Amino acid sequence: MQRGWALEHACRPCARVALVAVCVLGSAAAAHAELVTFATGRTMSVREHRQDGATIVLALRDGGEMSVDAGLIASIGPDEVPYADARQVLPSLPEPEYAAASPALAVHPTFDPIIEKLAAEKGVDASLVRAVIQVESAYEPRARSSKGAVGLMQVLPSTARQYGIRNLYDPVANIRAGVTHLKSLLDRFPLELALAAYNAGEGAVARYAGVPPYPETVTYVARIRALTGL
Repeated sequence: MQRGWALEHACRPCARVALVAVCVLGSAAAAHAELVTFATGRTMSVREHRQDGATIVLALRDGGEMSVDAGLIASIGPDEVPYADARQVLPSLPEPEYAAASPALAVHPTFDPIIEKLAAEKGVDASLVRAVIQVESAYEPRARSSKGAVGLMQVLPSTARQYGIRNLYDPVANIRAGVTHLKSLLDRFPLELALAAYNAGEGAVARYAGVPPYPETVTYVARIRALTGL
């Protein structure tokens, strides 16, 4: 507490978020994890963080990293709740029923020809489409979220109607709607923000002028980028 108080008074001219990042470094190193509290009041547990200019880079507990505008973080402190390192647990999980293009990114033999065809038509990287499907539904064509998103690419019916697509339980129609929407976002945003918009909506990206500080969205973007290497 004394160290944090001293830094606060020494760094008054500095940006508030830079102080947040520096003040927690001493205590975070000894903790099993760190608890990030966003300005919105939401919290997120991460392995660790580091400051990179005006951003804070969060190392996610299941692998990957995400850069967040430092001004969106209210504080970072030790998270005393123990957890298993996902990177050590993953190898013991059962093998998926479909073939894997890599240790992480999966290729489903039934749906991959559709993905390849539609991704090529729209000019979208097929590996990006595979990753979105893997994260969104784990290749379950009948998946439906609590918010009403449907099918492999978890497309909202209202979004599908924009592209003249209605039967989202049809895998071809669903992937066509998802790829078309993803392409429209990629045409307007850099990759990281396009993925954030796919998950949280364009309005949230515009409101925060970047990746919204929602734990789900931050993790979503990081997982897809880790799967694709993009």
